[in-house]
Amino acid sequence: MSRTKAAGDRGEAETAKYLRRKGYTLLASQWRCRFGELDLVARDRRGTICFVEVKLRSANSIGLPREFVDGRKRERLRAAAAAYLSACEIDAPARFDVAEVYAENDGTLRVEYLEDAFA
Repeated sequence: MSRTKAAGDRGEAETAKYLRRKGYTLLASQWRCRFGELDLVARDRRGTICFVEVKLRSANSIGLPREFVDGRKRERLRAAAAAYLSACEIDAPARFDVAEVYAENDGTLRVEYLEDAFA
């Protein structure tokens, strides 16, 4: 496994823990289809399906992680989300969230969670 993949998996695992602490139910992780991958899919306490894009950055990185979710990436995420909802036969409100995961100098991870990030 590449170093980048391992770091990304660690960021997704930390985000999953964060979501569970906030009362979310995890439905899927690294769900793949022909349009791409959904990092995490969760249901919040109100029943909304949350498609969570996880972006990991080191403490020294330039720019905010959310800036790397550009228009093209958003379109792929929307297509993958539609495929997920169809494949799982889910009819519920949905939104797109971004989890910014920062790798601190001491090795810990910090999650900044942006609900409805595409609005």
